[in-house]
Amino acid sequence: MKKVVLVAAMLLAVVGAKAQTNIQEMYDFNRGHLTTTLEMFKSDAWGSTFFFNDIYHPTDGLTPTGYYTEIARALNFWQHTALAPLSLHVEWNGGQFASNAWLFGIEYFLHNESYTNTFTFELMYKRISGQKDLDKTPIERRPFDKVSNIPIQFTFVWGMQNLFGVKGLTFSGFLDVWGENCNWGLDNNLKWDNTQLVILSEPQIWYNIGQHFGCNHLMIGGEVELAYNFAGGWRSGADFIKNKGFNVAPCAGIKWAF
Repeated sequence: MKKVVLVAAMLLAVVGAKAQTNIQEMYDFNRGHLTTTLEMFKSDAWGSTFFFNDIYHPTDGLTPTGYYTEIARALNFWQHTALAPLSLHVEWNGGQFASNAWLFGIEYFLHNESYTNTFTFELMYKRISGQKDLDKTPIERRPFDKVSNIPIQFTFVWGMQNLFGVKGLTFSGFLDVWGENCNWGLDNNLKWDNTQLVILSEPQIWYNIGQHFGCNHLMIGGEVELAYNFAGGWRSGADFIKNKGFNVAPCAGIKWAF
């Protein structure tokens, strides 16, 4: 559910808007719980700030509610020059069941003449501070500086407005590729692995259903999480699971844009 707001945010920055905030409520069919996502983007004379927060709501009442946060700052002091599409990028990621990570790099923004199709490319150095243990008993752990053997992340964000000529239909999403040594398995049996490649993509499609009754803030749609060596989370009635390999997690929900 993350980063997709960057597509709209880039467009808003170009036309002079200062901020955009939206809240999403998604049901994850694989994990059997709801996820609330709050996203915000704000542009200014020095660049822009973006953050999102995911809050997970297991439905069994037994597993704890979790969260994950990303906050990013783009620095662009040359917005009115030929280098305006290029920005410096600094970012922090972390959460209750995730490692903290700092990212530093550059981003480049492309668009068509009408700004209905937008693309952002990011190339960053990624420093993961350490992999958290999820159980209460000691397991084999690598030193913090060995959590990632490939300290690089590539991110691609895209957006297509009025898809197929349908007003209010938006196709957007992101693709992250990075290096990280991960742990796999079920709760107390997590094992360290030398996996060095993680891929995550979350294409979303939204339709502005509210336009038909005077409420342009309301959208319906969903996303599909496509993950390689990433998928995991609390499943209602089960333990925390991390799966190695390729996984697909469809979600459906609503979005309110403030």
